[in-house]
Amino acid sequence: MAFDIGIIGAGIGGLAAAAGLAQAGHRVHLVERFAEPRPLGSGLVVQPVGLAVLDGLGAGDAARRLGAPIRHMLGHAGRRVALDVRYRPQAPGLAMHRAALFSVLWQAVQRAGVPITTGVEVTSAPHDKSRRLICGAGGERLGPFDLVIDASGAGSRLSPLKARPLPFGAVWGQVPWPRDTALPPDRLSQRYDAGRRMAGVLPIGRLPGDPTPRAAVFWSLPRAALAGWPDQDMGRWRAEVAALWPEMAPFLTPLTDTAHLTPARYSHGSLRRPHAPALAYVGDAAHRASPQLGQGANMALLDAQALIIALRAPIDEALPAYAQMRRWHLRSYQAMSAVFTPMYQSDLGLPPWLRDTLLAPVSRIWPLPRVLQALVSGDLLPPLAGQHWP
Repeated sequence: MAFDIGIIGAGIGGLAAAAGLAQAGHRVHLVERFAEPRPLGSGLVVQPVGLAVLDGLGAGDAARRLGAPIRHMLGHAGRRVALDVRYRPQAPGLAMHRAALFSVLWQAVQRAGVPITTGVEVTSAPHDKSRRLICGAGGERLGPFDLVIDASGAGSRLSPLKARPLPFGAVWGQVPWPRDTALPPDRLSQRYDAGRRMAGVLPIGRLPGDPTPRAAVFWSLPRAALAGWPDQDMGRWRAEVAALWPEMAPFLTPLTDTAHLTPARYSHGSLRRPHAPALAYVGDAAHRASPQLGQGANMALLDAQALIIALRAPIDEALPAYAQMRRWHLRSYQAMSAVFTPMYQSDLGLPPWLRDTLLAPVSRIWPLPRVLQALVSGDLLPPLAGQHWP
């Protein structure tokens, strides 16, 4: 059974869905608003279940060649260990620059022969009987399609999701991995000042065509302060970060202009039903949460995988099956994200105190290390309910 499928958005979820559905025999057309599709953002972690999706698309080995295996997550508040999580030895996470992940997925889409229309700002997908069109702001009309997949992210014009803005965001940048650092190249390292300030260094491997090892660096900021980031005095900012965490100083040297770091604003919310007749929502168009658990790329990849499996059935059966496959995994991780985020990003005093005095010591007592391994790996609950996958 093959369908005509239109996919809006060449982000992680859209590219993964396009490649996988085309490989499954569907007739797929990808629509992207940029004239030249490009990744937005800096570093991310593809967790082990997300890597299983990439392996299924034939993109896993290419991703591993570009990314950096992450085996440990360690965070300090002063001299106190506030976060200490190790991956399973045989299944580390894979940290990547977003451009590297985009590259391997883009290549998978091209290998699958998916036609791509660029430069279309999609404004609607009107429903006519059992099919939908994709309509753009410039009068473009594509289709009709048996199914439209909205993978256009947080800026979706189609999604009814009303997410709640979170009070803290961050600025992100990427720099060459310095030679004069003692930070391990297989560890996400963080430093906290209660929940008010958080600095982090994430090894992200290399960019396509460039052998230079790189790191993503990030700095937490209240949402209200992000608007003023372009006016930040960079010398004063580097001094503030280095005073909190001297070991981060070598990573700050290349960051001489505010344009070297990109502000990121976070929100929290989820569609109760991530589909409508002949329309499915994936990734940020369907659900959003803080990045505290490192699951953003994972969730988009798992959404794509769920649709690939569900569309073995007729569409009116496949869309509810897609929602059912993802419902409890998504809800659980969103709930845990909501609980953990104030411990690391907030002006509150109690959550960081609980993190340092209760959560961190208890997390080292068996069996909690195993639970935390499963949590960060993305498989604390079955990622696709009812499926023996991966």
